[in-house]
Amino acid sequence: MTMTLKAACLAATALCALTTPSLAQTKLRVADSFPGGHYLVKLIIQPWMAEVTKRTNGAVTFEYFPSQQLGKAADMLKLTQTGVAEIGYVAPAYVSDKMVASEVAMLPGGFKTSCEGTRAYLQTARNGLVGQLDYAPNKIKLLLAVALPPYQILTAKTAIASEQDLKGQKLRTTGGAQDLTLRSIGATPVRMAAPETYESLSRGTLDGVLFPLDSVISYNVEKLVKYSTEGENFGSFIVAYSISDQAWAKLTPETQKAMAEAADEVNRSACAAVDQQEAETKQKLKDAGVAFAPLPAAMKASVASKLGEVGAEWAKGLDGRGKKGSEVLKEFQGILKAAGG
Repeated sequence: MTMTLKAACLAATALCALTTPSLAQTKLRVADSFPGGHYLVKLIIQPWMAEVTKRTNGAVTFEYFPSQQLGKAADMLKLTQTGVAEIGYVAPAYVSDKMVASEVAMLPGGFKTSCEGTRAYLQTARNGLVGQLDYAPNKIKLLLAVALPPYQILTAKTAIASEQDLKGQKLRTTGGAQDLTLRSIGATPVRMAAPETYESLSRGTLDGVLFPLDSVISYNVEKLVKYSTEGENFGSFIVAYSISDQAWAKLTPETQKAMAEAADEVNRSACAAVDQQEAETKQKLKDAGVAFAPLPAAMKASVASKLGEVGAEWAKGLDGRGKKGSEVLKEFQGILKAAGG
């Protein structure tokens, strides 16, 4: 190769390096309130972050802040909106004053499995009334969501064998719909984020919890509770990670596509895993000394009747505030019915 030709090739190579755009590197902050080893972290946010990084060939990476490092669970909406974290664990129950419609998925008796509830919630939150009433006004976009299996009542000192046993029992709730649920059966709801539960139980300021079984182990509560209801449906809880509209708009269409596709994949796998391990978790709790017992037949029928009225009461309360509660409830029940839930 002559010197002139060689020089031309080198010049062309340099020009290509200057004019060919490199793949933009993006690092996003993700925050939640879960302890790092929490089972939902392993099922939801960790695999999603890994999958997005894989799908973008390393162009998108994440800085993850668990255990309330950036703020309390109730602050996650504000932290996400203001950009302290681009993606936050915005659990609607912790900000029920700003995301009231989402509580429709937390009412008692709504669905039997995590996947039933997850699919229905995603549909209304992305394309229905919950999206219009909760997500759009708060300027956030739902990425990941999993509905937890039906909650049980677990107590430290008193087994629940009669309605009298529930009277005055101070039980942890996430607020909102769960408060209505407990009041309907005579218990006293105490609104509290899950990470604060262990200390409150150990001090005796709580008599028990309204929890999904997996969370009992995740927050070490099995060391403090002795009794659990079995086979009941005292409502659920929506675990949700959202990104601010502002942060979403800054992403390339390719990155948005990768995030959305990864979210669809993780939402399916996470709810299936949650459903699968419910029985395993129950056995672990039994091994830890927790006694499970179904409610006596007469009590079960009475409790079911009272819980059946909670949805209508919840909807009526929202209607009075102009929040379309009855419409939201009808839509969500319709989604479940159409899916066979």
